[in-house]
Amino acid sequence: MTPAPPGPAAPPVVFLMGPTGAGKTDLAVQLVERLGCGIVSVDSALVYRGMDIGTAKPGPEVLARAPHRLIDLRDPRESYSAAEFRRDALDAILAVRREGRLPLLVGGTGLYFRALERGLSALPPADPEVRRRLAEEGRAHGWPALHARLAALDPPAAARIHANDPQRIQRALEVRELTGRPMSELLTQSPGSVLPYRVVKVVLEPVDRAALHARIEARFRAMLEAGLVAEVERLRSRGDLSPDLPSMRAVGYRQVWAFLAGATDRETLVARAVAATRGLAKRQLTWLRGESGALRVDPFAPGAVDLVLGFLARQSLS
Repeated sequence: MTPAPPGPAAPPVVFLMGPTGAGKTDLAVQLVERLGCGIVSVDSALVYRGMDIGTAKPGPEVLARAPHRLIDLRDPRESYSAAEFRRDALDAILAVRREGRLPLLVGGTGLYFRALERGLSALPPADPEVRRRLAEEGRAHGWPALHARLAALDPPAAARIHANDPQRIQRALEVRELTGRPMSELLTQSPGSVLPYRVVKVVLEPVDRAALHARIEARFRAMLEAGLVAEVERLRSRGDLSPDLPSMRAVGYRQVWAFLAGATDRETLVARAVAATRGLAKRQLTWLRGESGALRVDPFAPGAVDLVLGFLARQSLS
């Protein structure tokens, strides 16, 4: 049984959630300037140092206006788990509150939000040898083949995971191998402690999906103009990174890596990266539909910022 959430007297935190390309950072900066919030990033790609352009990491000017916690935490060769995020996020929330600010958690990594709010089930830690072998099998046979294996071993997990999502396929198969039990079954067991704060949720949900898709393509082309290929080339030339690492599987990075390896031309790179980013946004929006009790705002509609400010003003956040 999941523990009951904290009551209305618990100190508040705000979750600002939305798909990639929906303008979360722009809105978050305005909330910092209007409400004095302190931003805690909830993004599995922003944790990596040296991955700035392709992650749309806030630049120095934005960070001067609105500092972000939980960015640039890891080298790209390192992993970063949901459990590590939860630990770091709890510390960051406490630090923001000690400054007398309202914690504003901003991002699109649903697993991190869920782990923070609900706690984590007792899944085994990563096993480097099992992961290495599964990665080799993925390269040799293709991730759809491993997804088919997962469908036979853990149908509910396979139904939630896309056939071309190597990181999640690998993790589900790893858990099945290490425990002998389906990950979907383990996830239904009692989680750890819930978040000891009252969560106020704002979901950015673009009504015009064509506008979101257009923004995604324009943003990726702007990343290329800003030097994304050179950024990935620097990472690739280090010699200690591979396309199987979680960092290099990030949308945009894996497509540029393939381009630099000679597997695609530039137009194919753009097409594949844009399609992958749109696919990510679709998965994020699907996940966000399950978030109850949230204010849902079309970020592209006039008055969106005022709508959010009005909603937050009614939530007894002080």
